Amino acid sequence: MKSKKLKLDFWTVITLVIVGIFALFLVYPLFSLFISSFKDPVTGALTLDNFAKFFGKKYYYHALFNSFSVTTCVTFLAIMIGIPLAYLLTAFKIKGKGLVEILIIISMLSPPFIGAYSWVLLCGRSGVITKLFSSIGITVPTIYGFGGILLVLTLKLFPFIYLYVSGALKKIDASLGEAAESLGCSGFKKVITVIIPLILPTLLAGGLLVFMNALADFGTPMLIGEGFNVMPVMVYSEFISEVGGQANFAAAMASIMVFVTSLLFLGQKYIVNKKSFTMSSLRPMKATELHGFKNIIAHVFVYSITILATIPQMTVIYTSFLKTKGSMFAKGFSFDSYKKIFNRMGNAITNTYTYGLIALVTIIILGMFIAYLSNRRRNALTGIIDTFTMFPYIIPGSVLGITLLLAFNKPPLVLSGSLVIIVIAFVVRRLPYTLRSSAAILYQISPSMEEASISLGCPPVMSFFKVTAVMMLPGVMSGAILSWITIINELSASVILYTGSTRTMSVSIYTEVIRASYGTAAALSTILTLTTILSLLISFKISGKKEISI
Repeated sequence: MKSKKLKLDFWTVITLVIVGIFALFLVYPLFSLFISSFKDPVTGALTLDNFAKFFGKKYYYHALFNSFSVTTCVTFLAIMIGIPLAYLLTAFKIKGKGLVEILIIISMLSPPFIGAYSWVLLCGRSGVITKLFSSIGITVPTIYGFGGILLVLTLKLFPFIYLYVSGALKKIDASLGEAAESLGCSGFKKVITVIIPLILPTLLAGGLLVFMNALADFGTPMLIGEGFNVMPVMVYSEFISEVGGQANFAAAMASIMVFVTSLLFLGQKYIVNKKSFTMSSLRPMKATELHGFKNIIAHVFVYSITILATIPQMTVIYTSFLKTKGSMFAKGFSFDSYKKIFNRMGNAITNTYTYGLIALVTIIILGMFIAYLSNRRRNALTGIIDTFTMFPYIIPGSVLGITLLLAFNKPPLVLSGSLVIIVIAFVVRRLPYTLRSSAAILYQISPSMEEASISLGCPPVMSFFKVTAVMMLPGVMSGAILSWITIINELSASVILYTGSTRTMSVSIYTEVIRASYGTAAALSTILTLTTILSLLISFKISGKKEISI
């Protein structure tokens, strides 16, 4: 009996190349991390001492409890804000709804450490609000510690719940609500008993995204934690202190984080798969008018949340034009902060855009190929690729940075300190956004279009590039712009991988805030914020709608 030979056509080669890329830059680094976590830093022998050290000292394992307490509270608060906000903006006519939605999206896409820095300017020990209340004899709590982390992350992450829930609400048929009302179930009771059960799978997906983002965030607790240790900060601190050695203890802590996030991800997938169902909205929910006191309350709630969420962006833009005197802001306006950053940190700005564009092009190519292989060329290898694409969701940025550094800090492949390792981190972390949009648009393109091209004599590979790829491009670009925005705002992985010559704007903002150079930090943050807004507007122009899908 003859054995089947693997046919090395174009798509088989592409499949093997992509599997190789994932194996080299994701599986191998994770394997290196786990092996390193079981090694003795002195002898190199396999041991459980690193894990015993973590679970044996309250100082270490308490950081895990702190992380869970922050992430649980943030997820709960994000849901409590996101659900009513999505319901009000979907079910009722709110004045300025378009602007409100854009501001909410902008607040979500800016990095949380900018939010933390802005709240330091407002509610720090010498903050504007702190001084204002102090002048009239009132002492207010500062932004530092558990409460501050909770505030910053909640205002940053509730838009995820808002976007997921508003998307689900648009798919609910209005007849379901009407049927509930005809049976005497209306108002708040209708929302609790009918609407929320219908959107529960979507809510769980959004809740997991909030939980993962809060758990992985490094910049916020690092800037305003002040003794409230969480896992990403602890992993970073231990890694930096051990960086001269083998960093085995930091690897053990990072492995614990990967294990915890993997369990959460698998648990969420299991629940969603059991609870999921499909809805066909023949008659979508229509926005109705609110009157009287209810109308006032709805508008006050929506506007208050939107203003609070956009305070960080407004603060950094305003303070970037203020005169500075050392670490303090002085009276009057000036462009001095911008002059300083272009003179001293021009390479950080250039690096951000250069590395971002290289990563983006790579992401677009990989995203289109992986989506096509998973959808049109299904086999065992494409199934493996599908599994690999899940991992970026569950690996915190700081952990990814450590895994790449451990894997590529020694021969045969030394990438540490180069732009390549940063670009790899960007691609691995942000590929899922473009991949999801590529897959979504491909489902809408009939295979018959490509088949028609082939029947007219165009080779299959050329048919993909000339027909399918061209038709995919608008959908791909909407996801690619979201990848781009998150790339230029990336801090968690960059802060571990950067060197003096490869620092990015996010890293520079972080280091400037640590040095209390708030003017230059504000100027860099403004450039980053304006780039985010411009990218968002381009996304709206390409997609033809004023919303994003996540």
